[in-house]
Amino acid sequence: MKVEIISSKNVSSKKLSFISIYFLGINSVIGSGAFLLPQAIYKDMNLASVLVLLCAAITVSMVALCYADLSSRFTGSGAAWLYSYNAFGRFTGYELGIFTWFLGCCTLSAEVVALLTTLRSFLPIFDNHLVYYVSVFGLILLFSLINFFGRTLVKMVDNLSSAAKMITIIIFIIVGAFCIHFANFSPVIPHAAMTGAMPFAKHFGAAFSVVFYMFTGFSFIPIAAKQMTNPEKNIPRVLIAVMVSVTIMYSLMMVVAIGILGTSMANYSTPIANAFETGVGRWGYILVIAGMLISIFGVAFTASFNTPSLIASLASEHAMLPKWIGKRNKHDAPWVAIILTAVVSLILVTQSYLFLVSCIVLASFVQYVPSILAVIKFKHTNEFPNHGFKLPGKYIIPVLALLISCYMVTNFTIKTITVGVVVAVVAAVSYFFIKRDEEHEARHQEKLAKLRIKR
Repeated sequence: MKVEIISSKNVSSKKLSFISIYFLGINSVIGSGAFLLPQAIYKDMNLASVLVLLCAAITVSMVALCYADLSSRFTGSGAAWLYSYNAFGRFTGYELGIFTWFLGCCTLSAEVVALLTTLRSFLPIFDNHLVYYVSVFGLILLFSLINFFGRTLVKMVDNLSSAAKMITIIIFIIVGAFCIHFANFSPVIPHAAMTGAMPFAKHFGAAFSVVFYMFTGFSFIPIAAKQMTNPEKNIPRVLIAVMVSVTIMYSLMMVVAIGILGTSMANYSTPIANAFETGVGRWGYILVIAGMLISIFGVAFTASFNTPSLIASLASEHAMLPKWIGKRNKHDAPWVAIILTAVVSLILVTQSYLFLVSCIVLASFVQYVPSILAVIKFKHTNEFPNHGFKLPGKYIIPVLALLISCYMVTNFTIKTITVGVVVAVVAAVSYFFIKRDEEHEARHQEKLAKLRIKR
C-alpha cells in the first residue's frame, strides 16, 4: 500500500510562504560547523580547503536536487523516510524513520557540545570535567523540561537564532574582508598532502567529510511539507536557493578567515571568532562569540523539540512503533518521546564534537542512498509524477549523487560504522517484535469478532 498524505496534530492552519521556508532552510543548514570547523578543514588542506568546500557543495547539491525531484512528487511531510516508504516498502521507511530520529539526537548532542566548546574557549571553568559534564547534561535536561510544556518558545528561539547567525556572518565577511593579508594564502596545500597520491587522497577525504557535514541540514527542509504553501513547487526552489546561498557564505567565510589568520588558523577552536579578533580587536571576538552562542543554542533547542516529534509521529500517526511512545501530556507534548530522545542524547553527548559530526554524516548518508534510489525507481516506473520541478538528465544526476555518496563510506572510521550498524540492527530487531505484536493483536481482534458473531 502506498502512502502520500501524512497528517500532523501540530500543523498550523497558516502555511509557510516561500521566504519563510527559505529562512527555515538557512537555519537548518548553517549550524555550529560554520563557526567551529574551518580550523579542522584548514588543517587538512590549507587554502585548498576552499576548493574542497566547493566540491562538497556540488556533491551535496546533486543529492539536494534528488530531494527536490522527490519533494515535487509528494505533498506529505516526512522527507527521506516518506520517499523510501513509497519506493521500497514499510520496513525501509521504518529504518529511515529511526535513522532520522537518531540524526536528530546526534544533532542535539553535537550542538550542545559545540556550545560548551565555545564557552570553554574563553571561560576556563569549563575545562573542569565535572563542570563541563554537569553543564552538557543540564542543558539537555533543561531542553527536555521546557519541551514538556509544548512549543510556545520554539518559534521565537528559532527566529532569534536565525537572525543572530545571519547578522554575525554578514558582518564578519564584510568587515573582515578589509583585514585580509594576501601573504596568508600560502601555502595552498599542506606539504604532507603533496608527498603522493595516497596522502593527498587521505587529506582531501578527511576535509571533505567535515565539509560534507556543514551542508547536511538541507534534508530537514521537506520534513514539514504539510505546513508549507504549495510544497511540491516551493520546496525544490528553496532547496536550490539555500544550497547556492550557503555555498557562497561558507566560501567567503573561509577565504576571509584564512586571509586574516593564515597558518595559525589551525590552532584555534573558535577560528571565526579569533580571526575577527585578530582583524578588528576584542569587540570582534565578543560579537562573533555572542552570535555563535545564540545561534548554537537556538539550533540545539529546535532539535530538542523536533526530534521527539518525529518518533512520536512514527508511533501515533503511522503505527510503526508502539503507541505508548507517542503518548502526549495535557500540553500536547510527546512526553515519552522526549524522555527517549533525552536518554539517547545524554549518551551521545559524552563523545567528542568531531565524532558526533561523523555520526551525523553517517546518518545523513543512510538517508541519502535510499532517497537517490527512490528517484531512479520513480523515473523508471513513472510512479508519483512530478509537479513543479523535474530533475533534468534523467538518471545522470542521481547516479553521480549515488556514486559520490558511496565514496563517503571510505572516510568513516570503524567506530562510526559500528554505531551505524548497532542502530540499524536494534531498529530491525525492534521492528520484528513490533510486527509480531501487531499480528498477535490482529488475530486477537479477529477471534473477538468471531465470538461476537456467534453470540
